[in-house]
Amino acid sequence: MKLTNNYYPMKRTLLSFLLMGGLSTYVYAQENLTYQLPPQSIVDLVDAPGSPTVQFNKNGSLMLLLQAPGYASIEQVAQPVIGLAGIRINPANNSTEGELSGVYNGLTIKDLKTGKENKLTGLPDKMKMTNISWNADGSLFAFTNNSPNGVELWLADLKEFKATRLSNGYLNDAYGTTLQWHPDGKHILAQFILPERGIKPAENIVPTGPVVQENLGVVTPSRTYQNLLKNTYDQSLMEYYLTSQLQSVDLSGNVVKIGTPAIYRKAAYSPDGQYLLVQTIEKPYSYLVPIYYFPFQTTVLDASGKLVKQLYNAPLAEKLPTGFDAVAMGPRSYEWRSDAAATLVWTEAQDKGDPNLKSELRDVLYALKAPFNAAPVKLFSMALRYSDVVWGNQNYALVKEQWRKDRKEKMTLINPETGKVIKEIANRSSEDTYSDPGDFIYGKGPYAAKVLLFDKGTPGVVFTKGAGASSLGDRPFILKWNLLSNKQDTLFKSKSPYYEEPVFFNNTGKVYISRESTEETPNIFAIDLKSKSEQALTSFVDPYPSLKGVQKTLLSYPRKDGIKLSATLYLPKDYKKENGPLPVLIWAYPREFKSLAAAGQVKGSPYRFTRLAFRSPVFWVTRGYAVLDQADMPIVGEGKEEPNDTFLKQIEDNATALINYVVDMGVADRGRIAVGGHSYGAFMTANLLAHTKLFAAGIARSGAYNRTLTPFGFQGEARTYWQAMDVYNKMSPFNYADKIKTPLLMTHGIDDENSGTFPIQSERLYSAIKGHGGTVRLVLLPKEFHGYRSRESILHTFWEQDQWLEKYVKNKK
Repeated sequence: MKLTNNYYPMKRTLLSFLLMGGLSTYVYAQENLTYQLPPQSIVDLVDAPGSPTVQFNKNGSLMLLLQAPGYASIEQVAQPVIGLAGIRINPANNSTEGELSGVYNGLTIKDLKTGKENKLTGLPDKMKMTNISWNADGSLFAFTNNSPNGVELWLADLKEFKATRLSNGYLNDAYGTTLQWHPDGKHILAQFILPERGIKPAENIVPTGPVVQENLGVVTPSRTYQNLLKNTYDQSLMEYYLTSQLQSVDLSGNVVKIGTPAIYRKAAYSPDGQYLLVQTIEKPYSYLVPIYYFPFQTTVLDASGKLVKQLYNAPLAEKLPTGFDAVAMGPRSYEWRSDAAATLVWTEAQDKGDPNLKSELRDVLYALKAPFNAAPVKLFSMALRYSDVVWGNQNYALVKEQWRKDRKEKMTLINPETGKVIKEIANRSSEDTYSDPGDFIYGKGPYAAKVLLFDKGTPGVVFTKGAGASSLGDRPFILKWNLLSNKQDTLFKSKSPYYEEPVFFNNTGKVYISRESTEETPNIFAIDLKSKSEQALTSFVDPYPSLKGVQKTLLSYPRKDGIKLSATLYLPKDYKKENGPLPVLIWAYPREFKSLAAAGQVKGSPYRFTRLAFRSPVFWVTRGYAVLDQADMPIVGEGKEEPNDTFLKQIEDNATALINYVVDMGVADRGRIAVGGHSYGAFMTANLLAHTKLFAAGIARSGAYNRTLTPFGFQGEARTYWQAMDVYNKMSPFNYADKIKTPLLMTHGIDDENSGTFPIQSERLYSAIKGHGGTVRLVLLPKEFHGYRSRESILHTFWEQDQWLEKYVKNKK
């Protein structure tokens, strides 16, 4: 039976609430409402098939065209999910449950030399491909198939174009490194579920005693987390679902056990394949923090699993200091030096991990070569917090440091053998997108591990690719950079009227780019850097033909203090100003900055093709609205002032500037403007309705509204409630619920897993507005997380939004 805009034929119930001033199709108080469909113009866009995702093998000779399925059905989403230690687990197949991204059900392989396209034979029925991993020479890739009963290990042979299931055992895809290639490219190390584990532990419904937590005078601040362990039964479930046996599988499917069963936090081969760096979760577990703060042991095994060196037992990290730059004391961030055979590196805090203490040094980087019997070598000392090392060769490595509090970012070129500083490469603000040199491009070193891609013949010449933020919008680039002389040559840069983004480069004279424009869907092209000739590699069709002709403009407009703001304006096709001003939907998300200059930098590009997702408001351009997407909401706090000290004033100034600008353009009706957002955007929306009279209605999805429920920090706020009580209270729209008289539509996933956005946040704000006679509707979506996943929930959410906007904005009386 065909679905209509009014009902689903299957009886599926959605719990929703309404108070006062309801739409004509709504009833008061509670109602058992089946999932509804929005207007067909929106349904068609939601159901449009997306363009394939592309992925290249390591030498760029082959390209995978990966097709993702559409939104899952509510039946799929409704399968049981268990939340343990901050992780969501699908107990049916021992996988994680996210927003269903990175899963593919279709695959085509294109030979980029011949242009021939091939399909793999032997693929599983109803394939759900994920965890794609290439071997060293790019002739094979491993992947997993998420079957209903378990996660299967598969191998794709790109010479024979054949897929084979390698083992009858199931993998543990819930935590840790599911699979990885041995550097020899002929073996795969994977986490397997223990075949002897049996059925899950049964819960004893009779308590054996109370659950006790205790703190003996130690400062132990902790942010709010979802899905934490609650009792000993949860602990047994965690061990049941997360315990794995590492096994090496060869190309014929022969399996060898490596080490012993454990909860593996990390497992990584040394670049020469002789050793394994292994981290395992240990007791005691915590009921206060997620698993990544649990105690863990770091060891080195040989390739057969025999213990070589026990490195460090990290304690439970419940007692970290406050602040984004806080870290645990002791060794952390163990990794292999990727350009050397078997050298371990790690860092250790010099300030007790406490960013609030004054210290000339924050971190020190250490190194230890195989066979790991000598004393560690102090490689590099840092004035900021360690971020990463980019390994090149025996002469060059780049150490990255950062300090989140004031947005400092440093990069230093060193000799990785001696630790000698060659020169400081960058010392900048992480917020300054205009000066961002981009991300380094990697190549293949002496082993299979990735290292810096160096230019041939000239020492210290590397390559980066970046977004190319500028006053004209983003113009992605590839940069050739001599780190020693600092000479920079731009090899490629996007040119208007296109947005051209490099997707593959290995310094062989060509670059593969994704090219798009406002009217042209993204497609892949090969560009010859010398001759500038180009070749189209794909011909994806426009998934949204109904949006053809929609007018899209990147706006730039001033805030009253001089900051330049931006937003993307969508106007209905064939709209002309003489037709009169339109009803407006503004969608935004606040972001914190430490400088006015950074806040005023142009974001985005005027040449991007419109992509639609459940967070997008662009659907409503088909309903006759002017839509303002990604409207700038910078919150700036320079010097000693923190951004949130003036949060309310700044979001009002941001909104006022945008409204005045589009009204003066003649496209917006000042009396018919709605504002909306998801998560922190929902928090912004509730505050704008509580403190201004700028809007006709608001839409708040999966937000947090009472900051006292997140007392140890939220979003970019590092101060605790007790350190900034006035800020927390003023920023909480819950405290001003009696002032919210503008109609507010709220939605929330009942199983929201996001830190801080517990569903009770929406329930309490709804009750508070209701208790003061406001116009408000709360829709709770069964089985949905922070990001909505099922087609039914997304379409129903859009139905709710459309009904709300039609009554309170477009047809406002």
